[in-house]
Amino acid sequence: MQKTKVIVIGGPTASGKTRLSIELAKKIDGEIVSADSMQIYKEMNIGTAKPDNEEMQGIKHYMLDIISPDSRFSVANYKEQAKQAIQEIIDKGKVPIVIGGTGLYIETLIYEIEFPKIEIDLEYRKKLEEIANEKGLEYLYDKAMQIDKSAMEKISKNDKKRILRVLEIYHQTGKTKSELEEKSRKEPEYNYKLFAIDMDREILYERINKRVDIMLENRIN
Repeated sequence: MQKTKVIVIGGPTASGKTRLSIELAKKIDGEIVSADSMQIYKEMNIGTAKPDNEEMQGIKHYMLDIISPDSRFSVANYKEQAKQAIQEIIDKGKVPIVIGGTGLYIETLIYEIEFPKIEIDLEYRKKLEEIANEKGLEYLYDKAMQIDKSAMEKISKNDKKRILRVLEIYHQTGKTKSELEEKSRKEPEYNYKLFAIDMDREILYERINKRVDIMLENRIN
């Protein structure tokens, strides 16, 4: 049985993913599913480069403004809701276009990664929080890097939530996050067609700085 094609466009911040995906959607009768871990939050418009109605140009977007900033939202939650959005687009006879810069969200979709339900050890979480306060988050980052280098290479040194999660998973299961993900991969439901935007670093930084200035200016005005 032939699988339905789903287009995936990835790339760094300010690389032009949004504009490209909207132009593509207009040409191929598509709708867009965001794969951005910040754009899912309501009210967080400054700094997330969330497209407004004018930028969307009438193209329906999914996975934007879906939860409040104080709510928990896991990558497993993202996968479940994003797949529902993809199927809804397909049922309309349109082409799903997944776009975003959160690699973990994209990988979870295209590799059908299933995350085991691991209960949070609140005492261990409290201990990690105390260590972060006393020795700094970088200390925990280095500790997590020793445990699971593959996972940590995709996680920022400032991403406290994901750093703690890598440590918690190992503490609870005795296995690394990477090991669990590798074992849980399944045959993907859709035929994902991946495209990545690459850009010279200096040009990219210039575009990021300009974008921040514009967002702040719009906010002030």
